[in-house]
Order: sequence, then C-alpha cells, then structure tokens
Amino acid sequence: MLKSIDPLLTGELLAILRDMGHGDEIVLTDANFPAATVAQRLVRLPGIAADRAAEAILSLLPLDDFVDQPAAAMASPDGRPEIYDDFDRVLAAAHGAPVSLQEIDRFAFYDRAKTAYAVVATGERRLYANLILKKGVIRT
Repeated sequence: MLKSIDPLLTGELLAILRDMGHGDEIVLTDANFPAATVAQRLVRLPGIAADRAAEAILSLLPLDDFVDQPAAAMASPDGRPEIYDDFDRVLAAAHGAPVSLQEIDRFAFYDRAKTAYAVVATGERRLYANLILKKGVIRT
C-alpha cells in the first residue's frame, strides 16, 4: 500500500498509466467484453465494478483537454444504460467539470479498443459498461 494511491491500482496498472503518453487511450471493460482478444496490454481487476475502476484510474490519469470528448462508451441499442450516470459522475469528479461522453457503436468500439494502449478487464456485470479514456497532459 502507498499513501494517496488507490489500492486498486496494481503495480502493473501503475506502470501502464505512467508509460502512457498524451493521446494514448486506456479501455475499461465489463466482464462480457472480449478483452484478451483485443488487448495489446491486459490488466485484470476481477470482481471490481467498472465505475470503481474508472475512479481509481482517474485519480491519477489526466483527461485530454485538447479534444471535445476525452471519454467514450459503448452505445447500447436499448437506450442510455444506467452505468453512464455513474461514468458521468466519476468523470466530472476527476476532471473538475462535466465531461461529454461520446457513444460509440459496439463494433466501432471493438476496433478502437484494438488500438488502445491498454485494456483493463473489470468484473463489471452491468451490460455496456465499457469506457475509453484518452490521456491528457499535466500542466504546470
């Protein structure tokens, strides 16, 4: 355990967050997502909810403020999933202001996830609980 570091952030995940550069993306997935199929680097957080994983990651990861939508979620054909409200809350708390959440078609989301720097497979069981975060810069 380290002071001020969320205990969900494993050494492997901390190294990934450190190594990511501006504009790199990290994908948080639900338990149904084919994470091992698409991931270049895969971290597993079994039993952890996607919004809780996002909260831990966003405690260190700055969002890209050079783009209009630094966060994207997999769109549901049945309308806006309830998990989006949790994503909105976590994103706003971390960013200090509301963040526009882009909705992406399922297959386009898979394609984008394949190019992401890393994938974090959570134990989230709510459907369409998949989120992409684009890393920003630390300003002095």
